[in-house]
Amino acid sequence: MTTLRGGINFFENGLTTSIRAMHLQTEIFGVINENYNSFDKVGYQRKDPVVSSFAEWIGTHALSTAVDDSIGRIGHSDNPLDLAIANKGYFQYQSPDGIKITRDGRFKIDKDGNLLTLENANVLANDGTPIRLHVIPEKLEDVKVYKNGDIRVFNKATNKLEYVATLSVVTNEGVAVLDPNIKQGFNEYSNVSLNSEILQIIPVKRNFEANRQLFIMQNNNLSRAIQSLSSTS
Repeated sequence: MTTLRGGINFFENGLTTSIRAMHLQTEIFGVINENYNSFDKVGYQRKDPVVSSFAEWIGTHALSTAVDDSIGRIGHSDNPLDLAIANKGYFQYQSPDGIKITRDGRFKIDKDGNLLTLENANVLANDGTPIRLHVIPEKLEDVKVYKNGDIRVFNKATNKLEYVATLSVVTNEGVAVLDPNIKQGFNEYSNVSLNSEILQIIPVKRNFEANRQLFIMQNNNLSRAIQSLSSTS
């Protein structure tokens, strides 16, 4: 019996506790595994598993994740519409479920001049409107994106680079980032360190194995007790 503060009495057998602990470790391993598999994913930010108090009683309900918003690895791209944010922040885009944010700056332009994500969602300007180029560029190199997020397109008729819009770059709380440091022709890959993820797996595996062994011991003892009772009855 375990007594919690507040006068609550909590009864539970060891088998259930071991099972719950193994389930929790499995879920933690899943978070680490997602980080590991997303190492080369553009715009991915690793997640830290966070275990709250009373995990031994509430199991997986004690598990949450915290996003690591540190800058990932930035690599050169041959596509002028690939954009990377060299500071903390997120691009905004319009999805069917509302406005969303992403670090994945692999954009494209449709036949009407709309700037879109790879999933065909409208990329938003800092005034909250979808970005649309008033001139369809003959080649992607005619589109220029500056460090502050300004987008300009070359107009052959005027022989000038003309202003289109300014990319909306915000924090995860929706506050505008004034100095996003946009890099045109670059991709930001994940901020995952494979070595760190592998090291995090070790204690998780040990905890899982310890609870598995404890479960086996308790199950064997329970089986022997039942057999003993059966033989004496």
